[in-house]
Amino acid sequence: MAGRADSTVLAGARVVLPTGTVEDGRVIVEGTRIAGDGAENAPVLDLSGHWIVPGFVDMHNHGGGGASFTSGTVDEVLTGVRTHREHGTTTLVASTVTGEMDFLAERAGILSELVEQGDLAGIHFEGPFISPCRKGAHSEALLRDPDPAEVRKLMDAARGTAKMFTLATELPGGIDSVRLLAEHGVIAAIGHTDATYEQTVEAIDAGATVATHLYNAMPAIGHRAPGPIAALLEDERVTVELINDGTHLHPAALGLAYHHAGAERVALITDAMDAAGFGDGRYQLGPLAVNVENGVARLVEGNSIAGSTLTLDTAFHRAVTIDRIPVEDVVRSISANPARLLGVDDRVGSLEPGKDADLVVLDADFRLKGVMRKGEWIVRPEAAAG
Repeated sequence: MAGRADSTVLAGARVVLPTGTVEDGRVIVEGTRIAGDGAENAPVLDLSGHWIVPGFVDMHNHGGGGASFTSGTVDEVLTGVRTHREHGTTTLVASTVTGEMDFLAERAGILSELVEQGDLAGIHFEGPFISPCRKGAHSEALLRDPDPAEVRKLMDAARGTAKMFTLATELPGGIDSVRLLAEHGVIAAIGHTDATYEQTVEAIDAGATVATHLYNAMPAIGHRAPGPIAALLEDERVTVELINDGTHLHPAALGLAYHHAGAERVALITDAMDAAGFGDGRYQLGPLAVNVENGVARLVEGNSIAGSTLTLDTAFHRAVTIDRIPVEDVVRSISANPARLLGVDDRVGSLEPGKDADLVVLDADFRLKGVMRKGEWIVRPEAAAG
């Protein structure tokens, strides 16, 4: 871990700005921020042959580095945060999994303190308000209908740091819960759902704006019963999450989402669990046992996919090199769009003067070589290249 540079000029790289890519560009860092002009005689770091992109923003993440955001201690949560920072995620929302209401409220209190300290960007409650038909890696015994009073209980426990709830909006109380969340500026995300096309349209009209890991844990598209996927892709009010790890989605499915939604409505996420950045083995996801083998996490009982071991640097690399998505579009999906949804785009999500000096350095093959957060190198490019 290296110290903060009061004034540094990063020069010679291809720099991806909101207006496009600048060849042989410069990013000037003053303290914790990006500056428009640099101090005279500021040290220059030559990054010729590299790319500089904004720090990644992950709005759906359950843990990493062997640590769970749902059940870990404060120190363990911070270990998970540091693990993802080392892979380029400079802004991160902690996602929980289904549990008892009192337990989730207690976790919200713990995680909210880390949000207030600036370590996390918010809390995402994935469950317990989801469909038993599409439960994925959630304990069916703990699922419940999305009662607005219980949604409000978790919002209150989070003390203003709740950013998103994933709901099966077709269940009793689902639409009322969406309206409650929308009224309070919290994202209502449709996911782990067995909704029809028509029910999904109703939820979007009520204020739902995100599709939780599109395609996964929801009915497939049918030509007579198009289901939620078609409704979520076609509506300009909805941003669709995609897990680009090569396991959750076929590249053609990812391409279909980009084609129909456009890069401005895609958010690349990890849905990571404890094993991200840590390795194969046996883990717990909430109350459920998970086995990770060859980087794929599955429930011990039932063999359902149980989150991912993805980090966003890998998602970026796959999107550009395998899926052939333009670099500028990937940057929108992995930084700008989630920052906008989370309401933090005044500080992060793009390389602009006045914003936090959060950035990622990639080599010509789009492999991570450096990470800076608020002007401090988490991974130094020289060390990574050595």
